[in-house]
Amino acid sequence: MKHKKQLFSFILVFLSLSISNINAQTTVQNGKPKGRIIITTNSIPEKKAAELLQDFLQRISGTKLHIVENITPNRGDIVIGNENQNKSVFTKDLTEDGFRITNSDGILHIVSGGGNGSIYGVVTLLERFLGVGYWGEHEYSFQPQKTITFPSIDIAENPAFRYRQSQNYALATDSIYKLWNRLESPDEVFAADYWVHTFDRLLPSEKYGKEHPEYYSFFNGKRHPGKASQWCLTNPEVLEIVTAKLDSIFKANPQKHIISVSQNDGNYTNCQCEKCKAIDEHEGALSGSLIHFINKLADRFPEKEISTLAYLYTMKPPKHVKPRPNVNIMLCSIDCDREVTLTENASGREFVKAMEGWSRISDNIFVWDYGINFDNYLVPFPNFHILRENIRLFKKNHATMHFSQIASNLGGDFAEMRTWLVSKLMWNPQADTDSLQNVFLKGYYGDAAPYLYRYIKIMEGALIGSGQRLWIYDSPVSHKYGMLKPELMRRYNILFDKAEQAVANDSTYLARVQRSRLPIQYSELDIARSESNMDVEDIIKKLDLFEQRVKLFNVPTLNERNNSPIEYCNLYRSRYIPKEENTISRGGKISYIVPPTGKYAEVGKNTLTDGLYGGATFVEGWVGWEGIDGSFILDLGEQKEFNTIQTDFLHQLGAWVLQPTNVTYSISDDGVDFKEVKSLDNPEDRDVKIKFVDITYTSEKLMKARYIKADITGTKTCPHWHYGVGHPCWFFIDEIVVK
Repeated sequence: MKHKKQLFSFILVFLSLSISNINAQTTVQNGKPKGRIIITTNSIPEKKAAELLQDFLQRISGTKLHIVENITPNRGDIVIGNENQNKSVFTKDLTEDGFRITNSDGILHIVSGGGNGSIYGVVTLLERFLGVGYWGEHEYSFQPQKTITFPSIDIAENPAFRYRQSQNYALATDSIYKLWNRLESPDEVFAADYWVHTFDRLLPSEKYGKEHPEYYSFFNGKRHPGKASQWCLTNPEVLEIVTAKLDSIFKANPQKHIISVSQNDGNYTNCQCEKCKAIDEHEGALSGSLIHFINKLADRFPEKEISTLAYLYTMKPPKHVKPRPNVNIMLCSIDCDREVTLTENASGREFVKAMEGWSRISDNIFVWDYGINFDNYLVPFPNFHILRENIRLFKKNHATMHFSQIASNLGGDFAEMRTWLVSKLMWNPQADTDSLQNVFLKGYYGDAAPYLYRYIKIMEGALIGSGQRLWIYDSPVSHKYGMLKPELMRRYNILFDKAEQAVANDSTYLARVQRSRLPIQYSELDIARSESNMDVEDIIKKLDLFEQRVKLFNVPTLNERNNSPIEYCNLYRSRYIPKEENTISRGGKISYIVPPTGKYAEVGKNTLTDGLYGGATFVEGWVGWEGIDGSFILDLGEQKEFNTIQTDFLHQLGAWVLQPTNVTYSISDDGVDFKEVKSLDNPEDRDVKIKFVDITYTSEKLMKARYIKADITGTKTCPHWHYGVGHPCWFFIDEIVVK
């Protein structure tokens, strides 16, 4: 009996191998083509899929396979398309962008569920069965082989999300990159590229605002027409104008199915007129009037999808009204911290509560998630450990579309791995993040991979252990006592040193390691400027090296406002490197006539005379006033002579930080009776770049006083062109210098 069982097992193995050999195929043998690439239709996805496959098979083997259309296949051929297949067998259960790869009788078939399924099937074939890795901008790897044989294959895959979007600098420069990572862009899907913050495009305030202010939000006692204003959603004329606009857009773009009708950027600028307010109060959420309006549009375009934002003030769902099935809810997690998953901190749980509420009333949800530091692209952002769990949470709560907005600008923190990783997880949220990271690190950095993996893991642990939030407007200084404290920075640099040594003989890998080191170098510099005991000689060397590297790698920007790293280096030398100056205000005592707002009253006790200048974010080194004017007195300790008074302000429109309109300086001997010496008006500045603006008065003659008063007239309210229109704005000051 034992021998019969062994014989039976042998027969099963033999039959299995025989079947496998029958289904396996050789497409290239010893550098000679043994097959062709056959497309069954002339559709754009099939042609792109065939060209991509032809290109990489030639790179791998040196052999070019011919692309032919709609002919009878032979052994060795690869057939792309569905035309000649039994669809019930080959395309069963495939969704848009899904694919199936199977072979029989020595012929390999790639069939599609629609969309770009053919292309993604080719990518999977190249990745999984030929070992091709596509890592970054024109950066890929493979093992050359003169013979290409495919084993028996029968796999089918569908994407977890019907639309998958992310960021990377390569998307603009590498036509293969987006296809390989199975990503889409709004202009491909949304009619006429109407995608988020479209209110002013659809109902331009320049056209309607002056004659019809009633079309726009009412709050703080008046209407607020402007480029960043919201609509009065209960005004029937607004509905008719927007309906006509949508009709013309859809007619001009008949192939497009979806359009965004969504609030302008900015918070709490919604209409609070009697009618809008009544709806919102009944619905228990500021999204109430919005969904009522969007539903009316959706009813007028039943064959189309109307997408709208659930963002900032509209994040919470309404209690009663339900979005129509053809209303797409684009839910944004902008206010959430990132050090742990969304279910693990208070800000995340608030978002999850809102998401669960939307998922109870809609199956058509688009989640826009953030893994980015808008103010500092070139700082570490250790959030890899939370990506999978968050994406799985989105999928669980009926998200069918997903935008993972991550810091993938050139030179940013592991920019290439971020996009690669989230693209894999958006396709399959069950994939193991740790395994994926190791695949990427080995493929992209070679023998440096183990050191970079340890660096990532140490920083993740340090972040969680520090208890410090990971925020989308962080500064490196925010983490100088946590994940970026000196003891850890030394270990990070040791690991990068070892990584560079491991690939010192390979210029490609070495350049990638050096580019990935930039966030640590930038963080060292930015933290050093906040310390009173700067080692100037050491910092100048590090600054010079950082400048050399950002020039070498052509790093274009430090933040979303396009401040360049070269500008930063120049600014660092002029602003942050200590200089020998005849400054008599250092250490002077500040007393506030108009106290700074909130926490800044405490911070401001020493900040204005410590000799340290603030950075590009308002979170450290600055003293701020919100919606009011400011006033303070500097006590020099005794009567002194001087001819220059200078105050330094932050300009950061994205954070609602606007420059003051006037600064007036006065002097006194007793601190009671002051004499005005100069009133300086400051012009409005609408430039989105982050700036440092000093307002200086220099007298031709020496002045003599003990006390100096600065009266600062703030802008106070965001103007009509700003997306905080009608709401309080800030001004920030970090130093008063007298010399």
